[in-house]
Amino acid sequence: MKAIEGLLAYAQTRRRWGGGALDYASEAIARSRALSREFPGQYADLLARCLLTSARLLLKRRRATEALPLAQEAVELTRPLGGGPLVVSLHCLAAAFESLHRYSEAAATIAEAGQIPPPD
Repeated sequence: MKAIEGLLAYAQTRRRWGGGALDYASEAIARSRALSREFPGQYADLLARCLLTSARLLLKRRRATEALPLAQEAVELTRPLGGGPLVVSLHCLAAAFESLHRYSEAAATIAEAGQIPPPD
């Protein structure tokens, strides 16, 4: 798990263009998927973080079409967790919708995030 967290951290520090950030994020996704298959239900949050990191990197590169399914999967993984992880996932999904000019879906997604109560 620490190796996956390291890949995510490294991916986020790479330069915007080049630097292999997406390669590191993809490796983190692959490793967290393997963990999720081996230990069902235990690593959903880690996989969601990997997916969100990759989606954000893609959005920064104006590749929203590729980011959308990653953000959607992250939302599905964090929906059972609720709280902060779901809010973060929903905001990333809304950003992908907005980048694709799907404004009504972006607004609905933001509205859903706004309905999630803050932690106590």
